[in-house]
Amino acid sequence: MQAYIIRRLLAMIPTLLFASLIVFITVRLIPGDIIDLMLSSNDIGADKKSRAQLEAALGLDQPMFSQYFRWLGAILFEGSLGKSLWQNTSVMEEVLHRLPITFELGLMALVVALLVGIPIGVYSAVRQDTVGDYVTRSFAILALALPGFWVGTLVMVFPSIWWGWSPDVKYTPFTQDPLKNLTQMAIPALILGKAFSAVVMRLTRTMMLEVMRQDYIRTALAKGLATRTTILRHALRNALIPVVTLVGLQAPVLVGGAVIMEQIFVIPGMGLLLLEAVSTRDYPIITGVFLIVGVAVVMINLLVDLSYGLLDPKVRYR
Repeated sequence: MQAYIIRRLLAMIPTLLFASLIVFITVRLIPGDIIDLMLSSNDIGADKKSRAQLEAALGLDQPMFSQYFRWLGAILFEGSLGKSLWQNTSVMEEVLHRLPITFELGLMALVVALLVGIPIGVYSAVRQDTVGDYVTRSFAILALALPGFWVGTLVMVFPSIWWGWSPDVKYTPFTQDPLKNLTQMAIPALILGKAFSAVVMRLTRTMMLEVMRQDYIRTALAKGLATRTTILRHALRNALIPVVTLVGLQAPVLVGGAVIMEQIFVIPGMGLLLLEAVSTRDYPIITGVFLIVGVAVVMINLLVDLSYGLLDPKVRYR
């Protein structure tokens, strides 16, 4: 187990290096230049002298790969993601301040998806081709068909028109008022977890139908083992392995969805920080956010792989 974990952690290094290089180059190819934005916002004449001075002050006068290796060296030797080009504040501090908010939203959405998708998927498989099965499958298709940004916009607009109520857009930290914080995060988490719950439900149903046709399940039922025990203790445990894999694959999707939900519900997480950084071309913040998200996704997939041993005793790590 330890050797396997070490190998996986070492394999993360080239993956993150390659991803960071792609992000570092891509964000600088976004149309629009931060120098132009700064010159226009400060009402400075965009002449060659002022542009050259500003580029030198921000360190943007060096070749792109020189900038990349300087940024990479700061991460490796100083543990720093650089400083914001606009505010001159630490990117690491800003990201670490926003990370728990996005993590909370993603975790709540994941919990919603699993609590809704797995029980409904099991029920739909056990009651195959019944009215309940058709209703749950229709619910899954509807949940997949409705875009999260559209539902979130409706929740923000129509309740305020019809009933004079809208979700609170003034963020309350969990440490300050846990109940108010969870109440505020519940609606975007439900919307964010909606589509994922449908995917979980359909996959759980499919895998349960496959597992329940296996010989060992039919043998257990033929010997008189209770149906509930057979389904929950034997069938469900094996059916959940692909679902756990899906959780790892959906981690980037949840992060991407969190960007939209944070924008709609004005939640000051990493998604909102990323959108602000893209609009102002604040390169260090953009690359810092993507690097942290990349590390989180790789670690989540590692945890998913390790969880296979808990679900299937036949899995061995070498």
